[in-house]
Amino acid sequence: MYLTEFLTVALIHLLAVASPGPDFAVVVRESVTHGRRAGTWTALGVGSAIFLHVGYSLLGIGLIVSQSIVLFNALKWAAAAYLLYIGFKALRAQPAKPASEEDLHREVGERSARGAFTSGFVTNGLNPKATLFFLSLFTVVINPHTPLAIQAGYGVYLAVATALWFCMVAMLFSQQRVRAGFARMGHWFDRSMGAVLIAIGVKVALTER
Repeated sequence: MYLTEFLTVALIHLLAVASPGPDFAVVVRESVTHGRRAGTWTALGVGSAIFLHVGYSLLGIGLIVSQSIVLFNALKWAAAAYLLYIGFKALRAQPAKPASEEDLHREVGERSARGAFTSGFVTNGLNPKATLFFLSLFTVVINPHTPLAIQAGYGVYLAVATALWFCMVAMLFSQQRVRAGFARMGHWFDRSMGAVLIAIGVKVALTER
């Protein structure tokens, strides 16, 4: 019984996490700009934020947020503001000197693990679509009579699977050849990612319950 439910949860999650969104954009930007270490920490931040969504879903807080237009809008505007902030910051990127081969093999030291982790955690944690996704998952897909321990196990899987997925994304976009290709685009890549984040931020701001 629980195996079928778990497989359903896993399939729905796979489709959701594979769909490009703010998490994907932030992990790609961190990986290309700062390297694999920063991208991996960002991915771990995204994965850790899943525990936040799972926690309030199990406690029923997600249902309260979904039913309260004030709380939902507060979450929505906080997420939109954060995405717009990092988006506009990226738009201001200035042309940089061409990166040498040595530079590409060296991780950019200015990005701390804590900063990258926080970036991923906040981006996912404030995403109102993630709130609605987990609320739907734990109220519609998962049987309310499923033992809490089993549901918590689903939550652990969702967090680990999310982190692993984005770690793979980080590994792909932090490869030297990929980074070198993006480096040739210079500041235009950063500006493009900024535009994507701003567009996502606007979309989040316009999200209806």
